[in-house]
Amino acid sequence: MERIERVKESGGWLERYRHDSTSCNCPMTFSVYLPPQAEQGPVPSLYWLSGLTCTDDNFRVKAGAQRYAAELGLALVIPDTSPRGEEVPDAPERYDQGQGAGFYVDATRAPWSRHYRMYHYVTRELPALVEGALPLVPGLRSISGHSMGGHGALVCALREPGLYRSVSAFAPICHPVRCGWGEGCFSAYLGEDRRDWEAYDATCLVRAGAEPIELLIDQGTADEFLAEQLLPEALEQACAERGFPLRLRRQPDYDHSYHFIASFIGEHLAYHARALGR
Repeated sequence: MERIERVKESGGWLERYRHDSTSCNCPMTFSVYLPPQAEQGPVPSLYWLSGLTCTDDNFRVKAGAQRYAAELGLALVIPDTSPRGEEVPDAPERYDQGQGAGFYVDATRAPWSRHYRMYHYVTRELPALVEGALPLVPGLRSISGHSMGGHGALVCALREPGLYRSVSAFAPICHPVRCGWGEGCFSAYLGEDRRDWEAYDATCLVRAGAEPIELLIDQGTADEFLAEQLLPEALEQACAERGFPLRLRRQPDYDHSYHFIASFIGEHLAYHARALGR
């Protein structure tokens, strides 16, 4: 871990690191916000997964989360959305595949499989790295995200019982095996057999018997991607069929932007803080 940035914010420190990732086989960059309470001892952490085209910078600049994290005593761990670099495969003509669009899966098809292992990076490598080097309580973590990152947060929590104390999402891609964004990336990264895709689809995981954990989701009703890409009604139906705990809050007139996230991020952080004992 090489620290490349450190900025005082809301009584704590917003830091940025670079390291050589064994999961992604390239240098990776991530940000961490350490609240003022971290100066007295280790604190629990919330992992935030961002959406298509984002880096670790979007959330920390646009969401306004650090102020709430400082009040609650939560660290924020903010990874990038994909591997990056000249040797990392890309689809430069597309914003929804390649660099900036890792989709939080472990790719199994060439040329993507060498670098695009974001699921392992988020659930294994990054927690071991930051919880071993920074004042974070090992194992005391929750997860959240937006859009592609909301999909990632739901999938990580559903596939890894006990790894996270709580999970939430803003406008997540709820059924990627049935939307254009998911079909494009999954066919490239995972191959053409749609059965292999279901391991990274929240709706499919609930239907397949995932261990219950409450899903808190905020979805704007004016979201321009709602009907074609996000498909929350599919997840809602799957949860209803299984009696799976889901709080899907449809927020009138909100769109897909960080204005929407900033409006409710304080409520989400408070939700996770309660689950983490803060």
